[in-house]
Amino acid sequence: MLCHPPVLAKIQSAGLLGVEAYQVWTEVEVGPGLPGYHLVGLAAGAVREGGVRVRAAIVHSGFKLPPRKITVNLAPADVRKDGAAFDLPIAIGVLAGLEIVPTPALAGVLLLGELSLDGSVRAITGSLPVAILARRLGVRALVLPAKCAAEAAGLTDLPVFAVESLAEVVGFLNGATTLRRAEEVDSTGDDTEDDLSEVAGQRAAKFALEIAAAGGHNLLLVGPPGTGKSMLARRVPTILPPLDEAEMLETSAIYSVAGKLQSGLCRRRPFRAPHHDISIPGLIGGGPFPQPGEISLAHHGVLFLDELPEFRGQALEALRQPLEERAITIARARAVVRFPASFCLVGAMNPCPCGYYGAPNRACTCDTGRVARYRRRISGPLLDRFDMHVYVPPVSLAQLTEEAHEESSTLVRQRTVAARTIQQKRLGPKRANAHMQGKEIRKWCAIDQTSTRHLERVAKQRGISARAIHRILRVARTVADLRGAEKLEAADLQLAVEFRCLDEALQ
Repeated sequence: MLCHPPVLAKIQSAGLLGVEAYQVWTEVEVGPGLPGYHLVGLAAGAVREGGVRVRAAIVHSGFKLPPRKITVNLAPADVRKDGAAFDLPIAIGVLAGLEIVPTPALAGVLLLGELSLDGSVRAITGSLPVAILARRLGVRALVLPAKCAAEAAGLTDLPVFAVESLAEVVGFLNGATTLRRAEEVDSTGDDTEDDLSEVAGQRAAKFALEIAAAGGHNLLLVGPPGTGKSMLARRVPTILPPLDEAEMLETSAIYSVAGKLQSGLCRRRPFRAPHHDISIPGLIGGGPFPQPGEISLAHHGVLFLDELPEFRGQALEALRQPLEERAITIARARAVVRFPASFCLVGAMNPCPCGYYGAPNRACTCDTGRVARYRRRISGPLLDRFDMHVYVPPVSLAQLTEEAHEESSTLVRQRTVAARTIQQKRLGPKRANAHMQGKEIRKWCAIDQTSTRHLERVAKQRGISARAIHRILRVARTVADLRGAEKLEAADLQLAVEFRCLDEALQ
């Protein structure tokens, strides 16, 4: 009886931890012994079940699978592997062990993909982080399922190949066929988008939006129903500075891991508006195998919480730490995952349950206690984290019908870009005034004695916290940057205070 010596094949693959990919070596040994399939390397259930898919895919692809002992190791062995993306590298390793695929051809090739029983390759999540890893490793070819390869094609300096079946990959590695290069597909959709010029009136609220976009500030819009709060919020991304290449890749990687990246890279600032019934894991991220939540999907963009008091209290309180650290850390028994979460928070709410407290054209039907209970749904610490509290009044019929010239988002964006440029020269790359810390605030937000006494008086009268005072100073600094001024003036500080003291507008 002939004894077949064992054949060992090593294939590069990758796993995901949060929004980052890490290298995984798929080692497959096919040799003599009791026929069976043995998988080691701290694999989760979906990976272990892959043995059934691999066997069926090999047979249905037209290859013979003799009775051999197959041992698979996923290294490093101390990191848990999850998902079906290891099916393709395992199958190629088995075929290499059977000498159907030459092992030298595996050098410099990174493979990932889920296999169907008929040998076709299904899409996976996280293609873009894998592509970023492959570029860093300097691989000569990245082979991905055709349905998700376009995500990685945005990295023009990386050879990404799209495959439909296991047989295609075998032909490529044998030099018999040539795989098609993946091509990026623009995922921005329709070129038309909301424009600030479509909002009639609301000059004060529009200027507040401009300040928020220029300095990265959080904004709370309060007003009766139908005054345009949601319209205004949806136009914040249109006046934010465009995404640069690094931000584009980082945002796209998050969407890729979440399985929400259709094709190509995210080229626009994200805008997320979850329903108020959203759970805590849905908002901040989580799950047994942590996935990014809405705050991470809004990274480098806008998170809009409409009807803010209707959100669950625990969900809102969970926002407090990410708003300060611009990231969320989720600890599980198996892993600790950190998701980026640097976003502009825009909230909208009515001033009372009926919505008409303080409205000039309609009487409020709520008693004082009901109004107080409604506003207490938003805690003081969370309110403190909104840099500006802006009242959005009803718009008159004349404002709605007259042909008034309203500034477009393009013009406003030019000013916000200029202000951000000033801030980055002062604070460093990727930073805005909203990110200033104590020493930086004292250095760049210095005010004269008269303004200091005025701010102390307002803080005492309104019960404003030290955190709120810092936020007022940051907003004032942004107002000065929009003017192109080097020093703060009393008018800048006064405007920041007015945008902070909302109760006076509701009397």
